[in-house]
Amino acid sequence: MARPKEFERDRALKKAMDVFWQQGYEATSTDDLVRAIGIGRQSMYDTFGDKHQLYLEALRLYEANSGAELFKRIYETPSPFVAICDYILSIADGTSADRARGCFYVNATNELAPSDPDVAAVIRTSSARCEAAFERILREAKQRGEVDRSVDERVAAQFLLSTIRGLRVSAKADVEPEDLRAIATLALSTLKPR
Repeated sequence: MARPKEFERDRALKKAMDVFWQQGYEATSTDDLVRAIGIGRQSMYDTFGDKHQLYLEALRLYEANSGAELFKRIYETPSPFVAICDYILSIADGTSADRARGCFYVNATNELAPSDPDVAAVIRTSSARCEAAFERILREAKQRGEVDRSVDERVAAQFLLSTIRGLRVSAKADVEPEDLRAIATLALSTLKPR
């Protein structure tokens, strides 16, 4: 009979994600991961594979959790477009520690996506899903008069995602919250009816 795992896999994956998120991929050692997860090195390899596979799984977990949270928040409101705007403006509202930590996805994009095709593929797939959802929301917002009729939904969806990423990078670079809000407000004003 197989010996039961001495840890919960999902909890271990979340702990690994937190280490990667805080330190980055390159700065995280296998020892850091084993210590954070609380298991032996061989158990980690048996369960998750190597460090790279664990990182990819952590990145997918982050996407699943943060994407579900964002879209739950967006679709539970009368106006999904207003909810997106509120979300973008809220990037400035995190604690200084949250802003310094940045977004795990943006961190992965900057650190690994240019040189790691597996990470780039995860980022590309997630971005495409997000852009498609934003595009649908923008199309509906145009019909309700919340977005200018001349706005190209596809380009605007890419613009919104790029704005979120840019604000996350700026927040991590310690741009003041009021400046982040001003940047977000200016960016969003380009979509409003004229």
